[in-house]
Amino acid sequence: MVRLKKKISKNLVISCDGGAASGKTTGARLISKKYNLKFLSSGLLYRYAAFLLLKTKIKNKIFFLRKKFNNLNYKKLNKINLHSPRISEYSAIIAKNKDVRKILKNYQIKFSKKYKNCCIEGRDISTKILPNSDLKFFFICNIDTAALRRFKELKKKSKNIKLKDVKRALQTRNKLDKQRKISPLLKHRNSIIVNSQKLNKKEMIEKMSKHIEKVLNI
Repeated sequence: MVRLKKKISKNLVISCDGGAASGKTTGARLISKKYNLKFLSSGLLYRYAAFLLLKTKIKNKIFFLRKKFNNLNYKKLNKINLHSPRISEYSAIIAKNKDVRKILKNYQIKFSKKYKNCCIEGRDISTKILPNSDLKFFFICNIDTAALRRFKELKKKSKNIKLKDVKRALQTRNKLDKQRKISPLLKHRNSIIVNSQKLNKKEMIEKMSKHIEKVLNI
């Protein structure tokens, strides 16, 4: 992917939302690379929180997470395998906890203030984290395509993974995300829909770029 040659003359904050394996991470990451934006996956933050809690038996979990995320180096998360079905399911469970959400919300807001040109993806970025973002995208994809996509990713790290287990984990995650009372997965009224099931990567980026360059007046 070629980086944008013309320098961005104004701050640009993009929010991308969607269900599990909907293509939002890929789209957000590619757009970030093209327009030289700082990228953050909120899903990765929740997965890391789930990872930490699953491996420890500490009693005061909120204090523990607050301390961990206070000085978190986001880059280190890419070095940890955080995409197991177990972590996926537990991520959805802790995502219903208002104290956990507050910790991660604060981290994401600080990130957006530190990096004026950024792209953050998740499930409530446009509605709760960055409601004033310059551009909002909402990714959709049917469960079979999403499950196969995630299965191929996980297969590289675990040969024992089964497609049916991946599909079940995604269905559970999406159901919990949509039904939780605190910051459920919702489409913002101003979000632009990106159907990753019908678009390949090139077409996806072309569609997103048209809207981005309209905002940037280039």
